[in-house]
Amino acid sequence: MRVHYKELKSGINRTPEFEKKQLASYSINVGVKCGHGCLYCSTGAMLRTHKLFRECGENPFGFGYAIVDPSTLKRVEKDAKRIKKRGLVQLCTTVDAWTPEAQEFDLGRKCLKAVLSQPGWTVRILTKNAAVFRDFDLIEEYKDRILIGISITATQDKSDVISVIEPQASSIKERMVVLREAKARGFRTYAMFCPLLPGIADSTEQIDRLIQFATEVGAEEIFAEPVNARGPGLKLTQQALQESGFEKEAAAVGSVRNQKSWSRYTAMLISNIQRSVYRFHNIDRLRILLYPSNLEADQLHQIREDDRGVIWLGKKDSGNMGS
Repeated sequence: MRVHYKELKSGINRTPEFEKKQLASYSINVGVKCGHGCLYCSTGAMLRTHKLFRECGENPFGFGYAIVDPSTLKRVEKDAKRIKKRGLVQLCTTVDAWTPEAQEFDLGRKCLKAVLSQPGWTVRILTKNAAVFRDFDLIEEYKDRILIGISITATQDKSDVISVIEPQASSIKERMVVLREAKARGFRTYAMFCPLLPGIADSTEQIDRLIQFATEVGAEEIFAEPVNARGPGLKLTQQALQESGFEKEAAAVGSVRNQKSWSRYTAMLISNIQRSVYRFHNIDRLRILLYPSNLEADQLHQIREDDRGVIWLGKKDSGNMGS
């Protein structure tokens, strides 16, 4: 793993897009490239013009490297005191504050403590790393002001598949253990099932097990979404699965690189999630994040017929699928 240390300009930012997603009004990010290396990640597409990629001589769509800012804390401390209109801040939105390169500087814990030391702030933690468990002592102090979420992208029986496409993240089992422990300690939790990839986590049986897990850990909200087709993520995911011998899963992922197939997959996924949440949880707690620009007319109509739990994002005009 190549790690680049670069200074950013921001600490706590307003985040209108994540506010639309009902995730947070503010964000903290500790870098621009996450070391977990999730192949389907769309962050490269969102941040592709960021100058730090050029400064580091790295491809924003590449892997095997991370860009982290060890000085993030000083700006977060300043902003946590300076900002008068306070609210929910997400740690993090485009990278992960508990990746190995961030752990080297204890950025997740230090940023969390800096925000919560000031009244009026609440924090939504989102990570794929079980290392957040080491900060449960701090979370205990502020547990009424923290929502803890561990991104879970498949059921445990698919752990071998997930390890190929999320190579540096904690295992699905480890992530589930952390959320169960959070529940046992009385922490506030939420479920993040994003994305639910075709052939890996979109069947009715798999979704039922994930929603039942969300219920088990007392999730206050359930977030889910189809895979984002922007950028080369789907192609890279398909290739890695093929190279690792997961031909069936590779074919399923490859199929949704086609707009019509992605549209059908998305409509079916939403229907399956809604049905499962009706059975095992509370539909009012469901948040399906949906950019509809690549939906075909039939699937768009189908989803609008019953869009309980759907958060409509972006523009309604048609867009282009990633290649």
